[in-house]
Amino acid sequence: MVLLILESEYQKENNSMKETFRKFFRKKSSILSISIILIIILIAILSPLFETSSYSYTNISLRNNFPNFSNWFGTDALGRDVWARVWFGIKVSLLISIVCSIISQLFGLIVGSISGYYGGIIDSIIMGVVDIGNCIPGLIYVTLIMIYLGSGITQIIFAISISSWMQSARVSRSRILQYKNQDFILYAKSQGAKPFRIIFKHILPNISGQIITDLISSIPSIIFIEAYLSFIGLGVSSPMVSLGQLCKSGLSTYRLYPYQFFIPAIILIILILCFYVISNNLRDALDKKVDLI
Repeated sequence: MVLLILESEYQKENNSMKETFRKFFRKKSSILSISIILIIILIAILSPLFETSSYSYTNISLRNNFPNFSNWFGTDALGRDVWARVWFGIKVSLLISIVCSIISQLFGLIVGSISGYYGGIIDSIIMGVVDIGNCIPGLIYVTLIMIYLGSGITQIIFAISISSWMQSARVSRSRILQYKNQDFILYAKSQGAKPFRIIFKHILPNISGQIITDLISSIPSIIFIEAYLSFIGLGVSSPMVSLGQLCKSGLSTYRLYPYQFFIPAIILIILILCFYVISNNLRDALDKKVDLI
């Protein structure tokens, strides 16, 4: 009997996920956004094949050259190839945003699941810490941590991850509370299933769509935070480069050499916009009350 109930729940969830992805991919904006992101990632991976020099190679005799056949995106004030720097910066920005998103969402998911499932004093302590932490904007946490640790990719990942898990924990807790008293969970408990198995085998598969949506929706905000850190001088350290750092360096000379600022800025905006469209369309697909347009 228990197995039939659990099997029925899993079958219902599988059908629900199939319907969610069917609705998601029916929207042209979803396909367009995914295609743009994949194209950008593919070009970033293959860009070394089309580079005339390394992203950190300087040649003063070629400084501030406008885009041409030799340097497709032109060169900067030190004669470095902007094409190579932009695509390397994309890889760095995406690496930081994806790794930070995974770490913060995973940690928040674990903490929120423990808080929601066990309740009582454990829930009160964890949610008390989260409530206190949420009183202060995340950018302040990140800035203070970066001032203490210094610049660098590892430091940025640590700072953003440690300051971004609280919202994920609160959302995960609320979802665990929705499921932990349902019949199939109570049946699993009556059969002696351990809390770890109940959470990770029975509850989390039922909220996997929301988890994926939260994961994707956190990526554009992390890209923005990384760009913000670069603007205030706490981003990746030289010779590393990111989209935020390129925008900062190009901003000082954008009137004379606008390509140095606008090329990385436009790509940054496109990435953020595409990730927002994907996360919003996923959220709409999960909402059964939303009609597709």
